[in-house]
Amino acid sequence: MDGILTYSEQIDQENILKLRELRKVLPKFLRNYFISVDQVLSSRTKIAYAIDLKTFFEFIKSSNPLYKDKEICSFGIDTISQLNSTDINEYMEYLKLYETPEGKRVSNDKRAVKRKMAAVRSMYNYFCKTEVLEANPAVHVDMPRLHDKVIVRLDVNEIAELLDAVETGTVLTDQQLRFHKKNKKRDLALITLLLGTGIRVSECVGLDLIDVDFGNDRIKIVRKGGYEAFVYFGDEVREALEAYLEERETIIGIAEGHENALFLSSRKRRITVRSVENLVKKYSKTLFNTKRITPHKLRSTYGTALYKETGDIYLVADVLGHKDVNTTRKYYAAIEEERRRAAKDKVVLRRDK
Repeated sequence: MDGILTYSEQIDQENILKLRELRKVLPKFLRNYFISVDQVLSSRTKIAYAIDLKTFFEFIKSSNPLYKDKEICSFGIDTISQLNSTDINEYMEYLKLYETPEGKRVSNDKRAVKRKMAAVRSMYNYFCKTEVLEANPAVHVDMPRLHDKVIVRLDVNEIAELLDAVETGTVLTDQQLRFHKKNKKRDLALITLLLGTGIRVSECVGLDLIDVDFGNDRIKIVRKGGYEAFVYFGDEVREALEAYLEERETIIGIAEGHENALFLSSRKRRITVRSVENLVKKYSKTLFNTKRITPHKLRSTYGTALYKETGDIYLVADVLGHKDVNTTRKYYAAIEEERRRAAKDKVVLRRDK
């Protein structure tokens, strides 16, 4: 295996190259900022920050006549030192709906606006910390107040319906059925794994063959942030994986560089996040008309089921890879709501004689 990069390493290398390209169009004074976050942020987060900072400077260029005819890469540190909290608030309002230089219209909800502001706050924090700037206007701006989303998950019967649909293909169109027999074991193994472990879809597609350990009934995944972790699985996941792997051994002509991928696409390449999203949508669309099921909803299903069975919020946070248990507590608050609802019949005020 020497010299062969893991999926995570391949993605990191691709992101390094992407970041270098993005930094060419960003102000040169950001060089030290990106060096400072290099060991702190994941490669994917650094890409997101670079894209969001590009949007920030495009806003400055379009809204300030002084910068209209300047290239963003030529902006100096005075560009951000002269801004105040009013300017930052105007940028947040701009993020709700704007057009890119290419003419594409972009809209963002409160959650997306807050996420994009994280890059701006991080940039200002760095330059204030290093005493390049005296004032930080971003700290005087209130971030959008977010409301908890309604938790969408599958109940026990719906889980069984989904897995049955994968096995039988009864919900598929005639065209989809042509590929069903070929991909059935893969699809069943993939969806069973998501439902039975709660791993993220990005973690799932990144699995290599050597990451599956049947001796200990576990898989090794790369979590958000780049650290490795073991996640354990039960008998149903084991059976589905074994059936798929037996079939996978017969596949020939796997694309170069994808030989070690656990889950392969029809093109015999590592399956992508988008393909898994489409796969889940394909099987669930006609089953659950009122629920839009995504891979993340399968993760929610596992998390709520685990919390329901154990009542241990710290265990759920650990298994799901949440760094902050408050993320888990908010996300699975609906379970507590069910328990409170059940309490209404526990106390009887007057009994029939």
